[in-house]
Amino acid sequence: MKKKQTGSKHLGFKLFLCLILIAVIGLFSAFMIYHNQLKAVSDDNTEIIFEVNKGETLNTVLPRLENEGLINSALFAKLYVKLNDSGSLAAGKFSLNAAMDTAEVIATITDSTQLIHDDITITFIEGEWLKHMSEKFEQELGIQSDELMSLWNDEQYIRSLMDRYPFLTEEIFNEDSRYYLEGYLMPNTYAFAKGSDAKTVTEKMLDQTLKVYNKFKDTMNAHELSVHELFTLASIVQYEASKIEDMKMIAGVFYNRMDIGMRLQSSVTVCYAIDIEKSDSWKSCEVNPTYNSPYNTYMVEGLPPGPILNPGVDAIEAVLNPTESNYYYFMADVYGDGTVYFAETYAEHLALVNKYLK
Repeated sequence: MKKKQTGSKHLGFKLFLCLILIAVIGLFSAFMIYHNQLKAVSDDNTEIIFEVNKGETLNTVLPRLENEGLINSALFAKLYVKLNDSGSLAAGKFSLNAAMDTAEVIATITDSTQLIHDDITITFIEGEWLKHMSEKFEQELGIQSDELMSLWNDEQYIRSLMDRYPFLTEEIFNEDSRYYLEGYLMPNTYAFAKGSDAKTVTEKMLDQTLKVYNKFKDTMNAHELSVHELFTLASIVQYEASKIEDMKMIAGVFYNRMDIGMRLQSSVTVCYAIDIEKSDSWKSCEVNPTYNSPYNTYMVEGLPPGPILNPGVDAIEAVLNPTESNYYYFMADVYGDGTVYFAETYAEHLALVNKYLK
């Protein structure tokens, strides 16, 4: 009888341990699900203006946030609010994005100091030149274009920002650079307060560039090219293509050329050199390969002095993660559907040019 009682006790103890283990696993799984549901929806930091209406509660706001792709789960967000005593909603408009986690979203919409008051929204597309950005600011906010262009080329001002923005390095102060901040104002949709001055709007855009830089900084800092060179190459890739897969292929082509000491020979650098607008005929660039400029990569070795436009996230990612190939040439079917064709030899490239561009 004693042996049976001892065996029963052992069995009971083992069963108790199993139940404890199951409970621990269950709690851990629940915690992981909760944790994952509170993460950012994506890495897309495009600004979205979200409005909390007067009198709204979390029961209506959280489902809207989920529907707009700003949080993963209204249910888990509500649980987070209860566990963290997040405060009351503030009525009005807020600037949010899908790269914010649930905690950041909740913290923003419960903070009245984050309200947007009579802001003006301006969208800058990937590939814009500084001069076109300044024209938009003048049109929408009344900041003089000349004032902005002068500020964006003010070495003393830019040096005062370098501690805050580590992607601004000594290399941008190349004496051949047209504008020091060309390439460093991140394209995005921004909400600017009426009456904002030139420095305020500049630093808001640099804040967005910093977010992108922080995303890629480990890869950038370990790269054989400097940060300035990466932004410069990304600007050329941005100008050459619009699709991410084409950007990665073209970036790979440029790396192949640099590896063998071949000039980049990018006609878009000629466009920038001679100040050809994108609305002008692309032939104006193609027929000027001997144009005398440090930006003309038919004439100079390696990269130009600095970026030739302001690249977006895709172009930056493309130069950091290029597609490897044996190609050294490419051309786009500008008369057709814009397909980019690649070639290993110049003879193959000429055949493609004669087929699609003649």
